[in-house]
Amino acid sequence: MANSATSHHNPTMIATFVAVLSLLVMIHRGEAYEFKVGGSGEWSLSASYNQWAEKNRFQVGDTLLFKYDDNKDSVLEVSKEDYDNCNTGNPIEKHDDGHTVIKLERSGPHYFISGVSDHCKNNEKVVVVVLADRSQKSPKETPPSPAPSGDHESPAPPSDEKPPSSSPNSASSVVFSLISFIGAVACFLSW
Repeated sequence: MANSATSHHNPTMIATFVAVLSLLVMIHRGEAYEFKVGGSGEWSLSASYNQWAEKNRFQVGDTLLFKYDDNKDSVLEVSKEDYDNCNTGNPIEKHDDGHTVIKLERSGPHYFISGVSDHCKNNEKVVVVVLADRSQKSPKETPPSPAPSGDHESPAPPSDEKPPSSSPNSASSVVFSLISFIGAVACFLSW
């Protein structure tokens, strides 16, 4: 006769384990980050936004949160020229809901100004530079082409800044999470 203490697991315990593991797998994604503009998210005249932006590393998929009084302000995404001149008349996008979340969908600089020209002129504006998405590139990249023979510029000195760490792309992350989940369940059930 088999020992009654072997391989009988409480179904509630198994269901709880599977639910917790599923939740952990979903949380594991962690590919995007929400940045509160200026550190607090407050879009006003009191912050130094470009100093804040220079201290952060933005990646494709991250979001920016702007909080402000929608009766008194707005957020405009503009061209570099309009950013430099605080031109509010030709925005790429205008947001005026008071709690604006903007997803950064491409690499390169993004220029944001207050929809109130005087606020912009008093530095309520920010440049967010989004790093290139390196997770989708093949490991072997083509070298840069040589400069034309008439060009006598010396190459730029190497940067002291470390390249951004690459994160696994979504597909490999999901596959890894799924395999980890199945392995954990298999180990638990074999107890």
